[in-house]
Amino acid sequence: SGVLTRLQISAPAIRTLSSSDSFCQNIPSCLWKLGRLNHVAIAVPDLEKAQSLYRDVLGAQVSKTIALPEHGVYTVFVELGNTKLELLHPLGEKSPIASFLQKNKTGGMHHICIEVDNIEVAMTDLKQKKIRILSEEPKIGAHGKPVIFLHPKDCHGVLVELEQA
Repeated sequence: SGVLTRLQISAPAIRTLSSSDSFCQNIPSCLWKLGRLNHVAIAVPDLEKAQSLYRDVLGAQVSKTIALPEHGVYTVFVELGNTKLELLHPLGEKSPIASFLQKNKTGGMHHICIEVDNIEVAMTDLKQKKIRILSEEPKIGAHGKPVIFLHPKDCHGVLVELEQA
């Protein structure tokens, strides 16, 4: 019955309530929130072939290759208007993409990246909710912004990257 009561409150009253501190005290999601899908990352065994597919066959705008040694990847972004694809290729011996490609020879979806408005608060909240984070601190991602990865076993088999918006 509490839900029905809340639904009957007018829109201006809801806006007033949701902006007040007392309303948010018992709702952790008020501390941080998910934003838009930033990208879907795809591991590829042949970066040039993958770039060519999206650029030459499908007609997408494709970025130059960027090396991210601290993440062990080469990355290329494919612009899709409402989001991006990130093509990932191994860089260095300890690349997580190399081990992914050993198990998935033809490549495949590696992770999704969702923006958050406050990555530090999100980390604290997610740890309290027993979601494992794969690093102690955020690292700087391909867009020059802090990122963290959530353990796929805690996210229904999907590796989730959160990026500071």
